[in-house]
Amino acid sequence: MIPSSFSYQKANSVEEAIKALSSDSVKLLAGGHSLIPTMKLRLNTPSKLVDIGSIASLRGIKESGSEIIIGAATTHQEVASNKTIQSKLPMFAQAAASIGDVQVRNKGTIGGSLAHADPAADWAAVVLAADATIVAQGPKGTRKIKATEFFKGMFSTVLQEAEIITAVHVPVAAGSKSVYLKFPQPASRFALVGCAVVKTADGKVNIAYTGVSNFAFRDGAAEKALAGKKLDAPSIEAASKAAAEGISILSDHYAAEKYRKHLAKVFLRKALEMVA
Repeated sequence: MIPSSFSYQKANSVEEAIKALSSDSVKLLAGGHSLIPTMKLRLNTPSKLVDIGSIASLRGIKESGSEIIIGAATTHQEVASNKTIQSKLPMFAQAAASIGDVQVRNKGTIGGSLAHADPAADWAAVVLAADATIVAQGPKGTRKIKATEFFKGMFSTVLQEAEIITAVHVPVAAGSKSVYLKFPQPASRFALVGCAVVKTADGKVNIAYTGVSNFAFRDGAAEKALAGKKLDAPSIEAASKAAAEGISILSDHYAAEKYRKHLAKVFLRKALEMVA
């Protein structure tokens, strides 16, 4: 459980970090709770770590117009305890508070989790359901990526070489409701099934899952079952029956495919009842 040798650089700016990433076998270190365990197992053997955890421009939460901007190096605990998040984006606070343990929440970051793209991590489902935008900066400049276009597979995203997530922009609409529920693996607290739901004031419902498949996804079948309908007992039942239909579902020693699919339906029903 000892990593192979590596060098260390503390970056003072995003630009400095991007420049350092131009070299081969360099990894970013934010909170370290995804990277360090893989290094200990020697599944990841970078020659150099570039620490971006203290870059001031990557930290903090602010409200700007009709959206809330969360810096990529903002910790899970900072999100969970933020009053604006609790009031206007409750599922973000719920997701953050459910991650790992106290140590993980106080060191792990939202940007690091999204970039790592673990198929059972909580943030992916939340940003998908929220129609969030992920901002990345690299050698070619800054670009905005829709969360619905960000995740491509297990531990795979559309981030390009030497790109760094700098912020997450989350739209906030008056009258919307949101909730995040999950069935956690008891030791790691990763989601065996995590379900994020947003209902807007006009009745549109966004549904996203993590832990169910090899990467987080918006559940188009369940959303279609609710389209144009009042959120009541019959429509909730129809949506829960449609949950995860047509999706390749994970099966492992924690939860078989049949059980995960059952959990997806149960947790969607609970989440919809909470926002109805």
